[in-house]
Amino acid sequence: MKHVIIGTAGHVDHGKTLLVKALTGIDTDRLQEEKKRGITIELGFAHLDWEDGTQAGVVDVPGHEKFIKNMLAGAGGIDLAMLVVAADEGFMPQTVEHLGILSLLGIQEGLVVITKCDMVEPEWIEVIREDIRDHVAGTFLEGKPVYPVSAYTGEGIPLLREALRQLVQQAGEKNLRAPFRLPVDRVFSVEGFGTVVTGTLIEGTLSAEETAQLAPSGLTAKVRNLQVHGKTVPTAYAGQRVAVNLAGLKKTDICRGDAVVRPDSVRVGQMLDVRLENLPDSQRMITNHSQVHFYHGSNVLLAKLILLDREKLLPGERCYAQVRFSQAVAAKIGDRFVIRFYSPLETIGGGIVLDDAPQRHRQGDQQVLENLKIKESGTGDQRVLQALAEASCALPDLSQLAGRLSMDPQALEEELDRLTARGQALELLTGRYLAASVADEKWSACRRLLGEYHTANPLQEGMGLAELRQKLLPKAELAVADGLLEQFLREGKVRRTAGRYALADFSVKLTKKQTALRDRLLKIYHDAGLDVPSLDELWPMFLPKEKEDCRQVLESLISAGQLVVLSPQIVVEGPVFENLLSALRGWFSTHESLTLAEYRDLLHTSRKYALAALEHFDRTKRTRKEGDLRRPGPALEE
Repeated sequence: MKHVIIGTAGHVDHGKTLLVKALTGIDTDRLQEEKKRGITIELGFAHLDWEDGTQAGVVDVPGHEKFIKNMLAGAGGIDLAMLVVAADEGFMPQTVEHLGILSLLGIQEGLVVITKCDMVEPEWIEVIREDIRDHVAGTFLEGKPVYPVSAYTGEGIPLLREALRQLVQQAGEKNLRAPFRLPVDRVFSVEGFGTVVTGTLIEGTLSAEETAQLAPSGLTAKVRNLQVHGKTVPTAYAGQRVAVNLAGLKKTDICRGDAVVRPDSVRVGQMLDVRLENLPDSQRMITNHSQVHFYHGSNVLLAKLILLDREKLLPGERCYAQVRFSQAVAAKIGDRFVIRFYSPLETIGGGIVLDDAPQRHRQGDQQVLENLKIKESGTGDQRVLQALAEASCALPDLSQLAGRLSMDPQALEEELDRLTARGQALELLTGRYLAASVADEKWSACRRLLGEYHTANPLQEGMGLAELRQKLLPKAELAVADGLLEQFLREGKVRRTAGRYALADFSVKLTKKQTALRDRLLKIYHDAGLDVPSLDELWPMFLPKEKEDCRQVLESLISAGQLVVLSPQIVVEGPVFENLLSALRGWFSTHESLTLAEYRDLLHTSRKYALAALEHFDRTKRTRKEGDLRRPGPALEE
């Protein structure tokens, strides 16, 4: 499932918060001061759900000029923009500024909403349309649809909801392969839980019990709990609004602007090389050594701009620059940022990070400018990515790649670090690398294989591991095949149940008749415990016309792990199997060997059932048979 964030933008009092409430039913004004003043001060969050299962998060950002810092903190995670223009006022100064910020942050898709349409005559709405058309010309919203609505009467809301649904479905996937990163926009304490931070997960996946690091401080903590839309989840994915409970850290250890990252995945320094842009609508030129406010993620820092090839940057122009800070900054290549003048505070430009750990440059150094040009174009990465793509699933290690490319191993290692940080390459196994383009090809094949399997076997929980390995990667090492499937699991593309793999959005759907048969079967096995009927004894318990459906439902329960096959005739309930395994492990914790008689007595059962269980454990390598004895097998603890 895709995880998409829709962000509002627009001038103060243009109806953004009321619009979000009309769309989602959620009031994002959570602070008393916001209620009192009638304007949004802090970021507000909601979620939008459609009947077909499509979902999106919604960030309601402040419109008032005084609260532009909070607007920038929320805009960094936005995928789709909803620019709001009130019918009774049209484009206003903060509308223009917000549109510029969205453009600087690289947002490509969105739409425009005219609010408060109940307050004006229909003819005036056409005038506002013209005003909008003039202001968005040359921006990513040029030619995008405009929707007149009234949050008070509900006029136009259903049409807008449908338009947003279509945009969400068409939105690109977030980068799930990069190490996780979550810029912190709120920090608070919860009694009984400890320190909690919130933010938008902008890349990667984050799971409970993982170790996380705070950047730039370097402090580490265990992720105790994760919540998305108020519900506890085992894993959060890029594009989701997430609350993270960090164990072992105090509220005072963290501040807004920090980032929760995978340990050692983000470099910290006091300089960045960037491509800098002065907004076309800016009323100021940027001069060399300008002091600015630098907005990155949820952070804002004072910085000095060193223009590397000129003394001044005029509105609408771009150049390469070095940004120097008086304190540590944690950024990655490809990150977007916004700059505002030191005084008076107004947005003048922004750009993209090209080097996150540069040396100090002199102005006018042609070699530096050429290197930055190469970094911006990405051509320096292409040789490494091409070699990885050609190697496909052979997964070359560092020394093999260095020899193939005639590169210095240290330089290659730095290049691979940059590629993996951006999710363009994956360290699928320790020290061995896969091109993301190859992973994409294999995912397309995996999605097709599982889709065909689900169509042919709609009651099966999924395809078995061995079968999927053989069909997807017939010539690859087992470790490589398993590593790739683990990657798809981390990305939330597939799920695994009882050793079977299924597409994440697949679920077994039983008919009413099959559901009744499932309940009967589960009751039979639950009541029987270990003393279960054989399959030959089971079938006569059902009518002849039920037999085929019963067989299919039984196979479905086995594929889901609710029932476990010990032998061709003996099937037991999942919890009973766990008891059999627990008894086996308990025995071997104090004994070196086990006989059939000893296991029979341990279970207080007959020889038939004890033998069926032991033969199952032999096949699955949990035990190793030596004559009449059994000893622990390599898979005993799996």
